Amino acid sequence: MALRDIFLSLWAGRSAGGLVPKVESQLRDLTLTTANVLTLDINGGETTTRAGVTVTVDRAMQLSAVSACVRLLAESIASLPLNVYRRLDGGRRQRVVDVPEFRLLHDQPNELMTSFVWRETSSAHLLLWGNAYSLIVRGDGGSPTALLPILPQHVRVLKQPDGELAYQINGHGINRLINQADMLHVPGLSYDGLIGMSPIRYAAQSIGLGLAAEGYGAGFFGNSSIPSGFITTKAVLKPDQARDLGRRWQENYGGNRSQGTAVLDNDAKFERVTIPPEEAQFIETRKFQLADIARWYRVPPHMIGDLERATFANIEHQGLQFVTHTLRPWLVRFEQEITRKLFPPMSDGTPSELYVEFNVDGLLRGDIKSRYEAYAIGRQWGWLSTNDIRSRENLEPVADGDADFLQPLNMVPRGQEPAGTEPTP
Repeated sequence: MALRDIFLSLWAGRSAGGLVPKVESQLRDLTLTTANVLTLDINGGETTTRAGVTVTVDRAMQLSAVSACVRLLAESIASLPLNVYRRLDGGRRQRVVDVPEFRLLHDQPNELMTSFVWRETSSAHLLLWGNAYSLIVRGDGGSPTALLPILPQHVRVLKQPDGELAYQINGHGINRLINQADMLHVPGLSYDGLIGMSPIRYAAQSIGLGLAAEGYGAGFFGNSSIPSGFITTKAVLKPDQARDLGRRWQENYGGNRSQGTAVLDNDAKFERVTIPPEEAQFIETRKFQLADIARWYRVPPHMIGDLERATFANIEHQGLQFVTHTLRPWLVRFEQEITRKLFPPMSDGTPSELYVEFNVDGLLRGDIKSRYEAYAIGRQWGWLSTNDIRSRENLEPVADGDADFLQPLNMVPRGQEPAGTEPTP
């Protein structure tokens, strides 16, 4: 069924693929007020902060620190290769490309967007609302044919009497229930394991302070009544004389002419007005808010433009920590939910032989000297072949390079003598 037909079916209230009839009277709402406010409001929910600023998802994204953190994480997740693997005997695995799920995840999940855009959008939903939802559209044989992202603010999680979950889509004229098996739902940190907590809601006070400081700075420099300086004279000037003196000063030394040499007579003096310390303090506040928002998303400050404490000695290690401690937990959430819904266990409970996994090797690559030293160790100790190394450097394989493993001459199993030596008497 075409994507447009799915939405037409939703609007018309007919059954389409994984959609089920509306049975609200048989469902019990499990949503938590403290963790789900943003999913119920069409504007993404709002929180009035002590700084006097009302924080919504849209307002939060206008703060550069929030936007930078969300973009960094969403674009990183979207740009990583997402592969399908088959488990083999002996702990080995094989990459799989001949299943329909691979095309959806790797190339095009629906008619309207690429895999990058779908994953970027879903990641943004997760990072802002705390939940990412995508409708799984299935064909006649039950195989998935499309993945459609849905704004979290239009989804409610419900529980049926048999313990199964259902998802109510209510927005844009759509009011339907979706079976648990037909909804990809990636929750963030959660109190109940069903609905993720919105980072924006819980960081509202920090975000509100940042927005308030930004608004104060814009008003201070754009509409401030504090002049840049003033001219004093010993003589008492009439109002028209004072206006004329100010006009002539502005014409001769204002704007682009500020570097000229000023000439004053009648013992006149020009005194510059400096910003009082309490007025300039908002600059330090803004610096603190940048680090504070980075702390909420566990992002190294240098990755969102704060290089104040970054050095050449620590910046590479911070990048590696970003992958292992910040990015990896989000990737695992996606991997496990996609595997659970697109490759469910067999009827006897046996796990599917197929699963998905992000490839983060590209982000963990060190500088060229470190990589080549690591390759040399693996090559010399016999666990990397020529083509193993070439594939990691995105180079074409060479003939006979798959099994040309080396073996150190001075290393043999315990109890055996090295080749070419006489047995010990």
